[in-house]
Amino acid sequence: MNQMIQPGARPPLPPFTRESAVQKVRMAEDAWNTRDPERVSLAYTEDSRWRNRAEFPVGRAEIVSFLRRKWERELEYRLIKELWAFAENRIAVRFAYEWRDAAGNWFRSHGNENWEFDERGLMRLRFSSINDQPIGERPEVPLAARASPLGSPEPVESRPLTRAREARRSLSCHIILRRSPSRRR
Repeated sequence: MNQMIQPGARPPLPPFTRESAVQKVRMAEDAWNTRDPERVSLAYTEDSRWRNRAEFPVGRAEIVSFLRRKWERELEYRLIKELWAFAENRIAVRFAYEWRDAAGNWFRSHGNENWEFDERGLMRLRFSSINDQPIGERPEVPLAARASPLGSPEPVESRPLTRAREARRSLSCHIILRRSPSRRR
């Protein structure tokens, strides 16, 4: 199937496969870790609607303003995202990020996001639920430390994992095994 890519499209395009959904999640993670509001906003439709905590930005201009305020407060921001589920033009992710405030207090924020994309692969809806946890001192190993940026010839799967990502992967496997139907008897 040879699909013609529309101007302004952000591949991969829906409907998503597991591989294309993972790629979309990694692209989002890499963009957010730049902390560049203009760059991040280009992944969203002009009229994209968000829910982020108690804020409800609509459109790229409001998204850019929101992200500027966010990263002025959340210093040394480092994020990891993980695919949770996907179907057709929707992706659900869980995430964690670490940051510090101006007083030097460190936090780890955990949450879930639900995304919906248009036919060009731009996100038109983003609903995020987030909880903050004070963690005291600066983490020894940054949560989102990754060896190579997106666009590197090194495939995502071969990138070194941080201890946090390894622990999360282990926990995910444990939860899946405990909840599998064959083990419920």
